[in-house]
Amino acid sequence: MTTIRIKKIVSKLFIISIFLLFAGYSVIAQTTFEWPSFHGADRSNRSTETGLLKSWPEQGPELVQTISGIGEGYSSVSIAGGMIFTAGSVNSQPYLYAFDMSGKLAWKRPAGKAWSTNMSWASTYTGPRSTPTYDKGVVYFLGEMGLLMAFDAKTGKEIWQVDLAKEYDAPPTDYGYAESVLIDGNKLYVRPAGKKGHQVCLDKNTGKQLWANTQIPGAAGYTSPVICDIAGIRQVIGGSSVCYYGADAATGRLLWKVDAVNGQSLNINNVIVNGNNIFISTGYELGCMLYKLNVKGNEIVPEKIWNAAIMDNNHGGVVYYNGYVYGSGSSVRGWYCIDYMTGGQKWRSTSDEGTITFADGMLYALDQRGIIKLLKASPEKYEVAGSFKLPSGGKGSYWAHPVVCNKRLYIRHDDKIFVYDVGK
Repeated sequence: MTTIRIKKIVSKLFIISIFLLFAGYSVIAQTTFEWPSFHGADRSNRSTETGLLKSWPEQGPELVQTISGIGEGYSSVSIAGGMIFTAGSVNSQPYLYAFDMSGKLAWKRPAGKAWSTNMSWASTYTGPRSTPTYDKGVVYFLGEMGLLMAFDAKTGKEIWQVDLAKEYDAPPTDYGYAESVLIDGNKLYVRPAGKKGHQVCLDKNTGKQLWANTQIPGAAGYTSPVICDIAGIRQVIGGSSVCYYGADAATGRLLWKVDAVNGQSLNINNVIVNGNNIFISTGYELGCMLYKLNVKGNEIVPEKIWNAAIMDNNHGGVVYYNGYVYGSGSSVRGWYCIDYMTGGQKWRSTSDEGTITFADGMLYALDQRGIIKLLKASPEKYEVAGSFKLPSGGKGSYWAHPVVCNKRLYIRHDDKIFVYDVGK
């Protein structure tokens, strides 16, 4: 082989290697810098991004974008396929919205009927609660009154819809459907909480039923499903008004359940799974608890490891990181750090309750008055690395969960989404 030919081959290989390097980076960037569903792709509520600010200036990070005109509601944002998705209600009509990354509206579609209630005091909490779920070019959304829809993410063209309340003979929920659906392979998991199916699994491509479980007790819960493998069994975990449960992801068979009855029969938070352990935090003075799922023959038997009347988180979410759980309490308010395996309190701040997310070793803790704090995710002490007051996007509390994606912090308040640059 001549020297010239060797040089040509080496040159071609170099070009190919450079192409593959950048092609690989593009793929990584596409998957890393996305937040395709409520609490992220794995429902851990933890961003995998690095290179973020470890402290904020006094006025907070730079506000780089404000998206307006989304109406009332508490839906968070999902970010995938180069688009931003959320939902809101304008003139009592809920809409699903899609924006490009510059904040320009790509499309909006009606998302069923607005939630209605006979509880006059609760009627002020108007607007959608569910966060859209993106998967392979399709966005799925559960409306306030149980209309589940699938749309082409780029065009907004409807692919299918199912009226869960009608299909599964489900009574109206007290606070409207608030679940953000979960996609796993070709399966979509959702909880109609009806007589013909409490937890169900649908074909994500058609909306057709694959299985329905009618064994789960209680009225509708407001958790979003989490899926995991425990003892070789893939299971979907959710909550009703009176319990948390695990169902076989393939067949819907009820595998286990544990009682969780608080003062209002409202279970809202997702579980945290670590190994064979399930962490539950729920509001109205019930607190938090840890169960170990033991396999005995063909059965899964939950064993309570501990429970504590602290960090009774209503609906703000909790985060697990390096053996500790972070979140806020409601009855005894404040931000908490708790040892995951023992339930021991490491620290607590005396402040308002709120929502939380995690990125790059830091906690983004947003209280319901609109004050957001950057906290170090460490059991050593409660350490604030920055704090500022958000602008107002309209009326109501700051309840939508914050999102960190592509070095941006997204916070929705009523009619607006505020976007901050949190990259170094």
